[in-house]
Amino acid sequence: MKSPHTGLRRVVYAAGYSWKGFRSTWKHEAAFRQEVILIAIMAPFAFWLGETASERTILIGVLLIVLVVELLNSAVESVVDRIGDEYHKLSGRAKDQGSAAVFLSFFIAILVWGGFLISKIMS
Repeated sequence: MKSPHTGLRRVVYAAGYSWKGFRSTWKHEAAFRQEVILIAIMAPFAFWLGETASERTILIGVLLIVLVVELLNSAVESVVDRIGDEYHKLSGRAKDQGSAAVFLSFFIAILVWGGFLISKIMS
């Protein structure tokens, strides 16, 4: 169903739906809560590790990518779980692929942070 809201009202409603998504993911997904806490701990180190605003933005940005991917993975899992509890190979594949995406986002973050850390130590 298409939203009846347009213009600024549409943006306000969309922000409300986004906030609802954050809250429900926080409530129902332990992995999301753990990642938010980890990012809250790590983000301040971006100001020590990064020397410029661009570098700090990259360091914090790759952490936020992990949250974006986790939100998408949680959405996939919710849809699959809504369909039914019985095992189906396509449902399992969808969940595994979402998990793999989260894993890759963590790997990217580790690579970026590791590269900055090595650069900082070597200089």
